[in-house]
Amino acid sequence: MRLQPLLLSFSSASLVLLAACTNTSGYHDGMATGAASAPPPPELEARREAHDRAAAKARVQAQAAGGAQVKRAYEALAIAPAAPALLAPMPQLEDRENYAKIESNPVTLVAESPVSTFSIDVDTGSYSNVRRFLNGGSLPPQDAVRVEELVNYFDYDDPLPRDRSRPFSLHTEIAPTPWNAKTKLLRVAIRGWQPTGPRPASNLVFLVDVSGSMNEPSKLPLVKSSLKLLTRQLTERDRISLVVYAGASGVVLEPTPGDDGDAIESALDRLSAGGSTNGGEGIRLAYAMAQRAFIPGGNNRVLLATDGDFNVGTTSFEQLVDLVEEKRRSGVALTTLGFGGGNYNDQLMERLADAGNGNHAYIDTLAEAQKALVDQRDATLTTIARDVKIQLEFNPALVSEYRLIGYENRQLQREDFSNDKVDAGEIGAGHRVTALYEIALAGEGGERVEPLRYGGKAQAKATGEELGFLRLRYKRPGDGMEAASLLIEHPLLRREVRDSLEGTSDAFRLSASVAAFGQLLRGGQYTGGFGYTQVERLARDARGRDSHGYAGEFLQLVKLAQGLSTGQARAQIGE
Repeated sequence: MRLQPLLLSFSSASLVLLAACTNTSGYHDGMATGAASAPPPPELEARREAHDRAAAKARVQAQAAGGAQVKRAYEALAIAPAAPALLAPMPQLEDRENYAKIESNPVTLVAESPVSTFSIDVDTGSYSNVRRFLNGGSLPPQDAVRVEELVNYFDYDDPLPRDRSRPFSLHTEIAPTPWNAKTKLLRVAIRGWQPTGPRPASNLVFLVDVSGSMNEPSKLPLVKSSLKLLTRQLTERDRISLVVYAGASGVVLEPTPGDDGDAIESALDRLSAGGSTNGGEGIRLAYAMAQRAFIPGGNNRVLLATDGDFNVGTTSFEQLVDLVEEKRRSGVALTTLGFGGGNYNDQLMERLADAGNGNHAYIDTLAEAQKALVDQRDATLTTIARDVKIQLEFNPALVSEYRLIGYENRQLQREDFSNDKVDAGEIGAGHRVTALYEIALAGEGGERVEPLRYGGKAQAKATGEELGFLRLRYKRPGDGMEAASLLIEHPLLRREVRDSLEGTSDAFRLSASVAAFGQLLRGGQYTGGFGYTQVERLARDARGRDSHGYAGEFLQLVKLAQGLSTGQARAQIGE
């Protein structure tokens, strides 16, 4: 007799839960375009909002607790234990984040392969994504850590170019490797020219994902706040359009003068999330809008804001990349802004930006939006050099081995360096790019590769005091898509090698500490006994002015990673 009221109670609870979790098609009809729609009943709306708040809280708790507690965090949303037949099934929190597999660059024998060739990378999305994981209480997946993006997050005080005749300056520095006293660390640094005076007019298309997966505080609400920051920097010479996509795509705002902030912000405020995600259709429409308002000689760009979870329409990874590669020929670049977690498609976001001659940032906080879209607006939106490639030839008489730290997915074939048909990375105004090589000088005992029994020693003549020869190729943006590249050459001399870290620049020591940090997060294959404590000490002594506080924040992340690594090790021992 007592069972019947209990069953009725459970059945009522299931109906309430089902109503709160279900999105009817009528409720979301207007959301894809930001148009007004009939509001749901107040009671249903209140239940839906309560469930959404609980779901967001569960997601944060699950992220902080780790994968083993994901299921328990979501089960906490249930009204009461019940048999499956009595309650509608609760949505399960899945970790569907997608990262490209990264195999760390190996140690290479100079005698066998003296030339290293790669495309530069100015993306910084990996750093802020790693920060999200650490601040959420967990170590990032190793494949989420792209060491070069961590290194390039910081503002190093390398000298600016002397004039506009060459769009960037080039600097090299060689000193002992902090984590290996028997090897040297080579830093190759590029700093882009910083324009003065009026900026070129911008034609920007905000392409915003308003699908159901964006209905979280760290997604669509943060997208709207971030784009408003950028909007407030624009003038009457600029043009802003707003395109949205979910199951279908639509134009919310036609090309509008940049100083009409009320109209732009009002359009952003009307956006709501719901439905599936047809990203391919949205990309096509955004490029069409960019062409419609195209500004000759201006900055024409699509800014894609999404979690990257495309699930209808053109969903094939390669097809989406091919689509963007085709559209970039129109002279419109693509910048990707990643948001949120749980289903974040990092691999797609990075590849789309590469294919679109743009850059990729991950926005985890409004402060990061301020950095990417306001403080570094010129670097993000204004390209000063295209298809930038680096090739370094080492002298086998003086250098035995080398290892490029990071840039695993930017590797090029040797012949690609002089082939102007091969796409490479872009540099924005004021961008800072650093590449680090760990090298073993001949006769100093830093070699990691065992010599061959029958292989004989490589015979090579030293060319003066050259450790190697550095070449860079780039194209000027105004020269057209089919323009020939320009060449810069720079020798690396043995007399430039410093005997200790004390005489190196703050930029050298800070970039080395960040590189060590990234390698530790990826397992520390080559860092030996150099741990988080040593990373913190090296970075603390290299903070310099740190006017934006980035180095100070980095020190906090190092401490978090150290604590989480210690906890993880103890848990593994306990198992």
